[in-house]
Formats: sequence, C-alpha cells, structure tokens
Amino acid sequence: MNKKITGRAKSCITHVFLIIFAFIQVYPLFWLFEFSLKDNSEIFGGNIAGLPKHWRFGNYVTAFFKANVMKYFFNSVLVTGITIAVTLIVSAMSAYAISRMIWKGRETTLKIILMGMMVPIHAALLPLFIILSKTHLLNSYASLIIPYIAFGLPMAIYLFTSFMESLPKEMEEAAAIDGCGIYRMFMLIVFPLIRPAVATVSIFTFISSWNELMFAVTFINKAEFKTLTVGIMSMVGAYTTKWGEIGAGLMIATIPTVIMYLLLSEQVQKSLVAGAVKG
Repeated sequence: MNKKITGRAKSCITHVFLIIFAFIQVYPLFWLFEFSLKDNSEIFGGNIAGLPKHWRFGNYVTAFFKANVMKYFFNSVLVTGITIAVTLIVSAMSAYAISRMIWKGRETTLKIILMGMMVPIHAALLPLFIILSKTHLLNSYASLIIPYIAFGLPMAIYLFTSFMESLPKEMEEAAAIDGCGIYRMFMLIVFPLIRPAVATVSIFTFISSWNELMFAVTFINKAEFKTLTVGIMSMVGAYTTKWGEIGAGLMIATIPTVIMYLLLSEQVQKSLVAGAVKG
C-alpha cells in the first residue's frame, strides 16, 4: 500500500514538474502573441505582460501589407525551401557514398567535410562578401542560398552517415543480386529507411536558415530580396517605432518554425533514439 502511495506521489510530482516546465517553454510564445496585439501606449503604459485591453488584430494586417512582411515571408520561404531541398539531396547522397561504398580516402574525406562544422559564420563573413561581390551575386537569392547550403552540409552529412551506418546491408545486397542499380537502390531502399534522419536534418537546416541574420543583413540591401529577419529589423523607425506591428511580424516569423517541428517531431525523436541505441 505504501509503495503504491509513494509511486503515485512520485508520479504527481513528476507531472507537476513537467507542467511547470511546459508552461515556462510555452509562455514566451503566448507573451509574444499578446504583445503583437497592443500599441505603444499600452506597451509603455505599464501593461507589458498583461492581456491587451483592445485586441488590435490590425497590427497583423499592417505588418503583412504595409510593412511588406508578406514579401519578406515569401523570400524566406523561397530561400529556406531551396536550401533544405539541396542540402537533403547532396548530403544524403554524399553520406551514402561515404557509409556504403568502399573507396580509398572516404574516411579522410569525411573528416575534411566535418572540419566545416568548426568554421564559425563570423570568420567566413568577409571572405564570402568579397567572393560574392567579385562574382556579382550580392543582392540576390543565391547570395544567401549558397552559404546556407555550404554551412548546412557538414552537420547534415554527419547525421546521415551516422544513421546509415546503423542500417543493415542485407536488403541492398539482395537488391544488387537482383540487378538493382546504385541509384535505384538509394532511392527505393535506403532513402525510405532514413526518413527520421531526413526530418532531423530538415528541422536543423530550417531553423539555421529561417532565423539567420548575419549573412542576410550583410549580403542583401535591396528590399525585394530581404528575408523576414532583415525585413522585421528594418521596421524599426528612426524616430518612432510601432512595437505592436513588429511583434506581429515576429509572430508571423515564429509560426512556421512551430509548425515545422510539430509535423516532424515524431521522426526527430525516432532519429535520436536510433542514434542513442547505436551509440
């Protein structure tokens, strides 16, 4: 009886702790939402954390249409989408060649690729700016997509390689005996098995590209190519700033990240569990 009571007490304490932790994690998002529905007088009038007295959904309309957030949103979707697609294809095929094929220098090649994870973005900022300037790629989508892919590949190849090494090779060997080519083997057998790793790489690449500011503010000056991070920053006025509208823009920028994780969270958990079992 005492053991049952003790077990229930531990379970209640655990649930209370998890509820508190979940509240701490979710509250900033809720606060940003209510912040986006206020005006400056309410924000600076002492109601910074409370519910808005007047729910100003017009802040979202102003941010979307008058502040060009819709254009910035489209640019972010385009840049991030292309970055994710290219990173997934190149990294998955590279990892397959490294983990499944036998060729001289594959381990050395993997080590050289992984060295890219040690290069900080700030160290590459000036060389990249000079290269993009010489090649006339500044103020274009390519000026963001190319660096995002380059910095995303090392981590993606590492994750794919680790995941593929844990997969059994019997199915590939049977397919090879039946005459299956290497490209069909990769697309029809291996790629469906690495869906958890694909979800993990997609989320990591999405977050790093969607929220990136340093490259975007340095390589892009024209409004037609600005992404959300730069576009929202440009909403700050020289004399007056409507913080409610900036909050609406930040909320618009946050929602895709939340949706992305909710859609792929289960696959990410499977990938992490697979990596834990392998280790």
